[in-house]
Amino acid sequence: MLTAAGLYVIVLLRAGGTFALGWLAGAGARRGRLAKRTSSAKFRSAERAIQRWGAPVVAVSFLTVGFQTAANFLAGSMRMPLPRYLPALFLGGAAWALAYATVGIGALELLAKLFAEETVLGVSAVAGLLLAVCGVVVYRRRSARPAHRDTAADES
Repeated sequence: MLTAAGLYVIVLLRAGGTFALGWLAGAGARRGRLAKRTSSAKFRSAERAIQRWGAPVVAVSFLTVGFQTAANFLAGSMRMPLPRYLPALFLGGAAWALAYATVGIGALELLAKLFAEETVLGVSAVAGLLLAVCGVVVYRRRSARPAHRDTAADES
C-alpha cells in the first residue's frame, strides 16, 4: 500500500506539473507570435471542446504509454478548467499508481526471481524481449518508408 501511495504522489506531481507547464506555454503562445492563430475561430472551437470533453481523455491517458504527458500538457495549454481537470487527474493517477504498484512491481519481482534462480533463462527472456522490440521497430520503420525507386534506372 505504501508503494501505491508513493507512486500516487509521484504521478500527481508529475502530471500536475506537466499541466502547469502546458498552461504557461499556452499563455505565452497567446501573447507571442502565435497570438493570431490562437485567436482564430477553429482554435477557439477546439479549445472549448477540450475544456468541456477533455477530462475523460486525461483520465484514460494514465492507462496508456506515451500519451499521458501529451494529454496533460494539452489540457493545460488549452486552459482546461481545474474543476474538470483535477478529478481526471486524481482518478487517472490512482489507476496508474495501482496498476504500477501491483502489476509493475510484480513483474519486476518475477524478473528478479528468475535472474536469481535461473540466470540463463532470465537473460534469455530479456534478450528475447529486446529482439522482439527491435524487430517491431525495424518493421515499422521499413513499412512507414515510401518505396524508393532508382531514378538512374528510369533515365536509361
